[in-house]
Amino acid sequence: MAKDPADGNAPLTGRSDRGSAGGRGAAVSLGGLVKRYGDVVAVDSLDLEIRSGECFGLLGPNGAGKTTTIEILIGLQEPTAGQVVVLGRKWGEDDRSLRARIGVSLQETRFPERLTVAEVVTLFGSFYPRGRDVSSVLREAGLAEKADVWTSRLSGGQRQRLALACALVGNPELLILDEPTTGLDPQARLQFGDSILSYKDRGCTIVVSTHYMEEAQRLCDRVAIIDRGKAIAVGSPGELVASLDAHLVVEVELAAGDVEDDALRRVAGVSSVRRENGALLVSVREAHVTVPALLDLFRTRSLSLAHLTLRQATLEDVYVALTGRRYRDG
Repeated sequence: MAKDPADGNAPLTGRSDRGSAGGRGAAVSLGGLVKRYGDVVAVDSLDLEIRSGECFGLLGPNGAGKTTTIEILIGLQEPTAGQVVVLGRKWGEDDRSLRARIGVSLQETRFPERLTVAEVVTLFGSFYPRGRDVSSVLREAGLAEKADVWTSRLSGGQRQRLALACALVGNPELLILDEPTTGLDPQARLQFGDSILSYKDRGCTIVVSTHYMEEAQRLCDRVAIIDRGKAIAVGSPGELVASLDAHLVVEVELAAGDVEDDALRRVAGVSSVRRENGALLVSVREAHVTVPALLDLFRTRSLSLAHLTLRQATLEDVYVALTGRRYRDG
């Protein structure tokens, strides 16, 4: 039996095509997707399948084609070539019905300044045939105490939460979030992520683009790393990290002096070396073999350490290995 719609944890209803990640086919299928702006190719023969019920991340630097892909996915732009199937339908067949099943939060949303938070969410809810109870949505988005506050008086983080509430109020089957936590402080990002996960737990398919690798690693069942309009890697965060030749990273800061990269690469068990913000990042296979060998190298060069940390490899390490540059570099 369905719960009271005023309950913020009420299950999504009337969705027989729902399923857990990988359980019931694709919610979104992109085949050979191309988007050109004159001589510029923003999306280049992109193939992606997003499973029903999963949280899927699009990762890549500015200009990689993430936002263009999302705008095509939600019907705001037409592709130059390729096929787009969303919730079993193509754009142009019954757009009104399809839009009623999708919730969207784009990079920047502007709200009427003289409306309250509750009034804005109520307005957005009126656009959908199965709109949710506004109070429960505000609780879910962490805005219950701001219901009667004008949008002009909200902080940046609260406005991001309002954009999420507007995307959720239509009770969507597919939730699209384009850079939803950009500009938020770390605590706000964690809280925002918890809101996203709670909706996924009730069966919603979520597509999120983000600049934060750690966020994608925490939220997403699978991710696609997009570079120059192409998907250069697709898989779960764990699978992509496991694909590296080394799953550990030694971060080293020297108090003085330096050592050439070639000397580091010759140390037993070293897979790769890169430099970042004055630190050496050495990817290794077996810490118990490589760390003592590195310390011996520094000792023979009379180099003293300011800092040494051993950590697990991350999605950012995967990105660097695949593209040869840091994630946030354009």
